[in-house]
Amino acid sequence: MSGKERREQLIQISRTLFAEKGFDGTSVEEIAATANVSKPVVYEHFGGKEGVYAVVVDREMQKLLGMVTEALSASHALVKLERAALALLAYVEENSEGFRILVRDSHAASGTGTFASLINDIASQVEDVMVDEFVMRGYDPKLAPMYSQMLVGMVALTGQWWLDVRRPAREEVAAHLVNLAWNGLTGLDPRPRLTAGSRAAEERRPPPAPRPTEKELREREKARERELKEQEKIREREQREAEKLAREQEKARLRELREQEKIREREQREAEKLAREQEKARLRELKEQEKIREREQREAEKARVQEARTAGREAARQVRSPADHEEVHSLE
Repeated sequence: MSGKERREQLIQISRTLFAEKGFDGTSVEEIAATANVSKPVVYEHFGGKEGVYAVVVDREMQKLLGMVTEALSASHALVKLERAALALLAYVEENSEGFRILVRDSHAASGTGTFASLINDIASQVEDVMVDEFVMRGYDPKLAPMYSQMLVGMVALTGQWWLDVRRPAREEVAAHLVNLAWNGLTGLDPRPRLTAGSRAAEERRPPPAPRPTEKELREREKARERELKEQEKIREREQREAEKLAREQEKARLRELREQEKIREREQREAEKLAREQEKARLRELKEQEKIREREQREAEKARVQEARTAGREAARQVRSPADHEEVHSLE
């Protein structure tokens, strides 16, 4: 097992143990024994229990934060709320061990610990959504940070409760969460006050602003719906333009591919033509070489015949010479 694989194995084993027993109930000896390694291996990779716990917690925080952040990328505020609630419950259902680790050693309302810091990170993102909604509805946007903490805390604590009961289904739980949060926001009092309090405090408090009437709320809702429709039209127009641009780019790419194919075909034809010409030249050269060899052979044959004839005449001359001498002697 490589060092990277061993490190991942130790993280997964520690994740399970931390979820089951918590940080204090888990020891380095138990992590090492479960992984069938010695304690120094754990220290080598993480420096101790605190190190591996920090890695596990950071992974879970990033995973949950990423899921909620993606949910908040929707355009409509109601859709954002629905998707964020579903994202948290999906994380609870699909990553139960990780969620138990985040909430086991620090309560969400305690203000300290890893889960509290995660809630703050999520609330800071929800705050931007709340500011836009408050401005549109005529509420004080300075109150958005407080309301975002309330909203995220409500969803987070519901997730902790649902972690064990798992009833009803997460879609139904998310629907009820959104029902409470959204319908509460719809009829929100811009200047709420407690019914109980001292008379002096009541006298010092400025008179509350008139609560929006049902007609005003309907008009605001209609204005918001019109704005959403305009945004949807803009989004559709942008999508059409993007699709048109994609089609044009695809056509340009196909044209370029066809041009490249034509160039390759032309180059291939030219290469084949050159190869044929080279083959013809080679064949001509071979024929010329063959003619030269044949001519040389004929000349060599002719030379051999001529040499044989010369040798024959010389032999004949030598054979005749002794007879001629005998004839001379007989005449004498």
